[in-house]
Amino acid sequence: MSADAAPTRTAPDRVGVLGGGRMGAGIAHAFLLAGSSVSIVERDDASADAALDRVSDSIRRSVDRDPSLDAAELNGRLSTGTDIAAFGQCDLVIEAVPEDRELKEQALALAEAAMPTHATLASNTSSISIDDLAANRLRPARFLGLHFFNPVPASALVEIVPGAATDADVVEHAGGWVTALGKTPIVVSDSPGFASSRLGVMLGLEAIRMLEEGVASAADIDAAMTLGYRHPMGPLRTTDIVGLDVRLGIAEELERAFGERFAPPALLRRMVAEGRLGRKSGEGFYTWNEER
Repeated sequence: MSADAAPTRTAPDRVGVLGGGRMGAGIAHAFLLAGSSVSIVERDDASADAALDRVSDSIRRSVDRDPSLDAAELNGRLSTGTDIAAFGQCDLVIEAVPEDRELKEQALALAEAAMPTHATLASNTSSISIDDLAANRLRPARFLGLHFFNPVPASALVEIVPGAATDADVVEHAGGWVTALGKTPIVVSDSPGFASSRLGVMLGLEAIRMLEEGVASAADIDAAMTLGYRHPMGPLRTTDIVGLDVRLGIAEELERAFGERFAPPALLRRMVAEGRLGRKSGEGFYTWNEER
């Protein structure tokens, strides 16, 4: 399916999101704006409360930009908690836990066991093979990748990644859902890193190596791409927004698939070990003073 061929449809009536971090909260917010009722399930009460705060803050900012929106109505279609049974009436459930293969397998198994048989299950993985994840699914025909980008509200793209067993109608419906969110769907074959992560991580890793070698400062490396190549954001600032730990996990996955060209630089490993994860920790290649 090309972007032009994506069908125009409404969002699902009920959407579940497993994981309410920055990415999961952004996905939930997007579906709320499109008219869905959304249930976020987290691992504990504190995480569920934090997810509620994240989405509520996003709703407040949306209402500030567009006063025609009703904050009370939007919040009224949102629920957060720890009971996986909340997915029992969902039409679509999206797994949005961190980029760790074992963690995603556990999350997908929990979600699938709670979902109705007609529902679609999606992983927000940015690098792990959909066919690998589908191998342990109860209903692989109704499973695919929906790769959203961080920050979700500002991103115009969603990668749809069908597995070998994914039904064609599931892919078509997914394209319609993405369109209903006001975003552009592209369909990418199940290759490690898909299209965006494979290209984006390669550029980001080389930028980190250049910083490590003293070629230029982080700001000047980014300026080379924003001013010289008209990228909207430089690769190091992008890495800060994505999260250095997330980028490291993707790079390790791609290194296993493609070899040394995706080997993570020592600087990236050191910064992750030190907890300098980018915007979410307050410090990465840049210092972030915004509320996290």
